[in-house]
Amino acid sequence: MYGYPTQTVQETVDSLEMVRQLFELGILQSGFWHQFALTAHSPVGINPNKYHITPHYNDITFANNDVSFTDHTGIDHSKFSFGLKKSLFNYMHGIAFDMHLQDWFDFAIPETTIDPYFIESCLNNSVNFTVKPTAKIIWLGNTPTTVTKTKSKKGTIKKSLQMTFHDRTEAFQISVALPQGNWLASTLAKLTPYNDRQFSFTELKTDYETHFDNFELFWFSKAVTKLKENGLLVL
Repeated sequence: MYGYPTQTVQETVDSLEMVRQLFELGILQSGFWHQFALTAHSPVGINPNKYHITPHYNDITFANNDVSFTDHTGIDHSKFSFGLKKSLFNYMHGIAFDMHLQDWFDFAIPETTIDPYFIESCLNNSVNFTVKPTAKIIWLGNTPTTVTKTKSKKGTIKKSLQMTFHDRTEAFQISVALPQGNWLASTLAKLTPYNDRQFSFTELKTDYETHFDNFELFWFSKAVTKLKENGLLVL
């Protein structure tokens, strides 16, 4: 999809680059670019101000589908239609992957911010998702300082816990959704080697899932991976 309210020109160009790489590597074989269409009872249609648009409703009695609207970003997303569809037609036929993205458009676009080997590097970066249930989990790091952060995006308020870890030479930070962050901060204190009791992976998983879902998704998240690189041991 392209032309979603609040979408920038840069995001459209970066989306095209991601699609190009996915086709070049054979991950996708078919696709279709669809320009965003507004309907009256969709989340965007119900809260147009949050998405910086003004709908223009017709005087009809049955339904308000495909409502025209003014996007206050001033971006004319429709001008991307031909270039996106033409590039995709070529990618589906396995050609023109080396063409510069600019060549698909008759107007200037920014350079993509996506690394040309981004998808390939993601595929080659294998992760071992197997952990022995009896493995001991130990935290060798220090107690972090914590700050609650509030972020508002598209009318939705999200709170996270920013945790800063210091040692003698450097510091690093992670950010976790507030409820999970509070759980993590209290749990790390229990995982130090100075405690009489050591926790197994199964015990940690069980404790987490008494409060939240999807422990594996949390355990292999970017934040916890950062901790594993800085003193969270699986033995």
